[in-house]
Amino acid sequence: MLVSEMKKSAIFLLLTFAMSWTIAFCAFSCGIRLYTVPWLIVAVLFMFTPMTSAIITQKFIFHENILKPLGVSFRINRWFIIALLLPAFLAVGTTLVSVLFPDVSITLDPAKANVFAFFENIPVDQRVTDISSLPVHPFILTLIAGTLAGLTINGIAGFGEELGWRGLLLRESASLGFWKSSWIIGAVWGIWHLPFIINGYNYPDHPIAGVLMMTLWTILFSPIIAYVCIRSNSVISAAIMHGAINGTAMAPAIVLKGGDSLTIGVMGVAGIIVLVILNILLICFGRPSKWHNIWLNADGINAAG
Repeated sequence: MLVSEMKKSAIFLLLTFAMSWTIAFCAFSCGIRLYTVPWLIVAVLFMFTPMTSAIITQKFIFHENILKPLGVSFRINRWFIIALLLPAFLAVGTTLVSVLFPDVSITLDPAKANVFAFFENIPVDQRVTDISSLPVHPFILTLIAGTLAGLTINGIAGFGEELGWRGLLLRESASLGFWKSSWIIGAVWGIWHLPFIINGYNYPDHPIAGVLMMTLWTILFSPIIAYVCIRSNSVISAAIMHGAINGTAMAPAIVLKGGDSLTIGVMGVAGIIVLVILNILLICFGRPSKWHNIWLNADGINAAG
C-alpha cells in the first residue's frame, strides 16, 4: 500500500513539475513581464498543471475514479464558510502585525502606499489614486472583492492547484500523519513556485531569499488549508480558500507604507507570524490528528462536522 502511494505521488509530482516548469521556462525565456496579459495567461496555465497531472495520474495511469477519491464534493458545510472568510482575517491580521516593524506605518492614501511597487509596469498617468468617489476605501474593497473571487474566478484557478495538492497528494500521503503530510506538501508547494519567484513575483528585490520565504510560508499555511479540507471533506473548500487568499493578499499593500517584501504583507515575516499563531491555535483547539484519523479511517466520508 505504501509503495503504491509513493509511486502515485512520485508520478504526479514528476508530471506537475515537468509541465509547469517547462511552461514557466519558455515564458520567461521569451521575456514575458510580470502583471501583463501574457504573464496572466501563463500564470493560469501554470496553476492548472497540478490538476492536469492529478487527472492523468489518477484516471489514465492508475485507472481510478477522480471525483470521490480526490474529494470533489459540493456538499456545503460550515467549513466552506471558514475557508472563504479566513483569508480576509489573515490579511487584516498581517496588516496589524506589519506596523510593528521599524519604518512601517499605515496610510489611507494609496498614492503613498506600497501597492504600486507591485505594478511598476503601469504608467504613472494611468494609476488611479483618487479614491474620493469610492464608497469605501480600496483596502475594504479588496478584502470584499478578493473574498468573493474565492467563490468565482480565483476559486476556479485555485481548484487547478488544489485537486493536485489537497486532492491527490494529501490523500496519498495521509498515512504519514497530519503534520508530516501537511509539511511535506507545503514544502513541495513552495518549491513549485520557484520559476515565478526568481523572476520577481511576490519578492521583486529578493529572488533567492524569496524562494525560501515562500516555501516557509506554504509549509505554515499547508496545515491550515489541509485541516479545512479534511473537516469539510471536500477539496472544493481548499480551492475556495486558495482563491480567497490570492484575492485578498494584496490588501495590506494598499494601506502600508515602508517596509520590505520579505518582512511585511501576507507573504512576508508579518504573514508568517500570523500563520504561526494560527498553527498554535490549531494545535491547542483543533485536534487535527484526531480529525485526520477519522477522515483517513472513513476514507474521508464522515470527517465533516
